[in-house]
Amino acid sequence: MSDPAPSTSPSRAAEVRRRAYLQALQLDVWVPRTVLPFAAPSRPEALWVEEPAEALVVARVVRPEPVAKAAPAAAVAETPAANRPRIEIPRPAALKPAAPPVAEPEPERAPPPPREPAPRFALQLLQAGRCLLLLELPTGDTLGARDPAYLLLRDLLRAAGLPDTPRIVNEEPIRWPLLNSVQLDQGPAAAGEFVQSFVSGHQERLGEGLGLWLIGVAARRCSGVEDAQLTGVERDTALGPAWLVPGLDILMEEPAAKAALWQTMRPLRRRWMEQQ
Repeated sequence: MSDPAPSTSPSRAAEVRRRAYLQALQLDVWVPRTVLPFAAPSRPEALWVEEPAEALVVARVVRPEPVAKAAPAAAVAETPAANRPRIEIPRPAALKPAAPPVAEPEPERAPPPPREPAPRFALQLLQAGRCLLLLELPTGDTLGARDPAYLLLRDLLRAAGLPDTPRIVNEEPIRWPLLNSVQLDQGPAAAGEFVQSFVSGHQERLGEGLGLWLIGVAARRCSGVEDAQLTGVERDTALGPAWLVPGLDILMEEPAAKAALWQTMRPLRRRWMEQQ
């Protein structure tokens, strides 16, 4: 069947546009070669078949870009392909996964030294004439006027030539541990620093020339005496020269300790009496 020519040019242009739309929609255009039975007559434009156009060769003119300064013709030489540097492009198959970095083991930290347990004591500062008495309370409570320990202390003061009714410097005794906290360091060193700062503050307030008695184990330890069992002698401490006295409970239980203390008191008694 021969392809009838379109009647008018505008109709052909419309058919070309319609086929372009169908091709863009990826719909094929089928043209019957014979008359289909019982089919309505086709429009002449629909039966038009486009002749294959010959391949046209389009020449493109490339204009060189302007160069600021033309190089000599001898200097511009094409590099042979064999002398060009070869660029290696890594292939995905040749790439190996990088090994994960090996973490260096952290140096072991030395554990902190264990804290020493907090000592437990109650100290009270008294003043008798020109002497300060740092007294460890046997029961942890302030001594009453009829307590045997207080009566014994008055006997010691009379024997030393001092007023037998000492004045209480701090109404509330120093009780250690100071705080109910396990996070704070309240070991022996912290206790000694606290007691020393407390007593030295009163020594400065009351003036120089004061004698000092350290009565009890806790009083001697907090004053920096290394041998807490040493008694009956005068030693240089962190609070200055002090007379080391056994605890009142020991003096009440051991009469021999009281007699030995009297013998060591006699050389110092005259000096304490002169300070009045």
